[in-house]
Amino acid sequence: MRKIIVLYCLIMASVVYSQNTMSVSSPDGELILNVLVKSGQPVYSVTYKGGIVLEDSPLGLITNAGDFTANMNFVSSATAKVEENYNQTKIKQSQVSYKANALNCVFSNAKEQKIAVLFQVSNNNIAFRYEIPSWGDTKVCVVTEEKTGFSFSSSTTTFLSPMMRPMTGFARTAPSYESGYEADLPLDKATSSEGYVFPGLFHLGDKAWVLLSETGVSSLYTGSHLSKFKDGLFTVEYPNPKQNNGFGSSGAQISLPGVTPWRTITVGETLKPIVETTIPFDVVKPLYKPSQEYKTGRGSWSWIVWQDNSMNYDDQVKYIDLAAAMKFEYILIDAWWDERIGYEKMKELIQYAKSKNVEVFLWYNSNGTANDAFQTPLHKMNTTIARKNEMKWLKEAGVKGLKVDFFGGDKQETMKLYEDILSDANDYGLMIIFHGTTLPRGWEKMYPNFVGSEAVLASEMLIFSQDVREKEAYFASLHPFIRNAVGSMEFGGVLLNKFLNKGNQKGQERLTTDAFQLATAVLFQNPVQMFGLTPNNLQDVPAFELDFLKTVPTTWDETVFIDGYPGKYTVIARRNNQKWYVAGVNAEKTAKVLKLKLPMLAGQTINIYNDKVDKETYTTSVKVSKKGDLTITIQPNGGFVLTN
Repeated sequence: MRKIIVLYCLIMASVVYSQNTMSVSSPDGELILNVLVKSGQPVYSVTYKGGIVLEDSPLGLITNAGDFTANMNFVSSATAKVEENYNQTKIKQSQVSYKANALNCVFSNAKEQKIAVLFQVSNNNIAFRYEIPSWGDTKVCVVTEEKTGFSFSSSTTTFLSPMMRPMTGFARTAPSYESGYEADLPLDKATSSEGYVFPGLFHLGDKAWVLLSETGVSSLYTGSHLSKFKDGLFTVEYPNPKQNNGFGSSGAQISLPGVTPWRTITVGETLKPIVETTIPFDVVKPLYKPSQEYKTGRGSWSWIVWQDNSMNYDDQVKYIDLAAAMKFEYILIDAWWDERIGYEKMKELIQYAKSKNVEVFLWYNSNGTANDAFQTPLHKMNTTIARKNEMKWLKEAGVKGLKVDFFGGDKQETMKLYEDILSDANDYGLMIIFHGTTLPRGWEKMYPNFVGSEAVLASEMLIFSQDVREKEAYFASLHPFIRNAVGSMEFGGVLLNKFLNKGNQKGQERLTTDAFQLATAVLFQNPVQMFGLTPNNLQDVPAFELDFLKTVPTTWDETVFIDGYPGKYTVIARRNNQKWYVAGVNAEKTAKVLKLKLPMLAGQTINIYNDKVDKETYTTSVKVSKKGDLTITIQPNGGFVLTN
């Protein structure tokens, strides 16, 4: 059941008063946004609980039909109240009540062309977008540049992931949002030549935490990112023209009237509003209805540890049996299946999986023209005719979902491909996971069959890189505050082999504990989770760990920040129905003793999965005090989970 209420009250003002400040505050009055025209430039600023969060920051667009960044005048403004109650099972909170105060500011340029900026301010969150009318006979335009900026105080530190250079990396598939993060970096050190991906986290000392991102990007616009820090601020940047092998505009071609995606700002004294925000979904709408009910859940996949050589019929039978033994809903069969198993044998394999109550996801290469990725199936997803022919076969064969890989770009051309794949897949009852991909920007709500994106330095790099293995706990302690705070994150984790290869005897040694891995099953939110277990784990992993994974959910009704500092440690709680899971990891070099406040578990006897000093994982039961207090120790590179 969804209720939307928008009440507008028009407030007219003449150009004579263009220097006046227009303001809008959150319903609780603590977050205030101010807008004014300063020397012909529209700017906005943000305060929270009386402290400055963003200093005067520029607004404006440049289009091929007009410049809206200079010589601007204020025309009018309108205020509104916005309310929406909605249900969404694929994000961190299943029932959301969104209430915001809105301010729509209209400006005109020297040619007397108008443009508006719509701001919506809810408690701890700001979302804003540009609204572009038609100008006389001009019914289309190309937005070539955006001047939206974010001006922080000089003492601010950053938690950012660099945008990858285009046409670099594996088979020239970058950017794929697979860079690491640098924590607490001073502003003047944020100088990556390609800028930084959304979202970006900022710490204003003891004043506030700020998370910047964008949402609502569809086929009608380009994806954007943050610039490097220059001239005292970060700005919104459109894709590097060299993405997609130089093909396609880096700007956005839109019909008029039209709108941009939303830019979002989440603010809090603590990290609680950052972890718990739903703003990426509050301001977007579903773009089509689901063709059927889609079932989320867990899955096995052979490629992550057993790699390409496992793409054969017999090994996939072993992984189907693993999924069945673990009561997983799915198996993901990865690259090369079309060549090494074949379409006819795949039908047999799908039927075998069904006999075990396991459904199938199949991997596809998105590429046809954009990069050099060569894994097959290839040339099946990049054109409408090939895609629909393939999806017809997939539906007839009984496949339930696809993992589509190797996109490498944020241009409107690529955003259209994402949407076309999703829309066509819905027609055939298929769920979609994207890999080698961009950040999902509100897609869980916009596209009902979307069930996750990678867009993170994920589990495969634990296989390939010693440096990433050494930083696994460090990155895990960051994700709930940054990447996973704004969208589903298909990490592909929970690796319980001691060595991350098929032999499990030597080689890529896992440096985190089993309890750490169990914690990530809760810590990382994605409605369909493909776990990195291997068939030998049924014999070489303690039964209590497997029992935990047999019942751990992948969808949540509530998410609560408990404790943490990005890059050091994190503890969050998630609820599925009436059952709570509290998970934490420690990225520091020494054991960490935490005194947790857990009011949701007050007075209860709970199960705990934790590590001993020697890193051996154990389980026991403990009693939470009637006040909800519990002291727990997390070992370095370790973790814990509590359940009631």
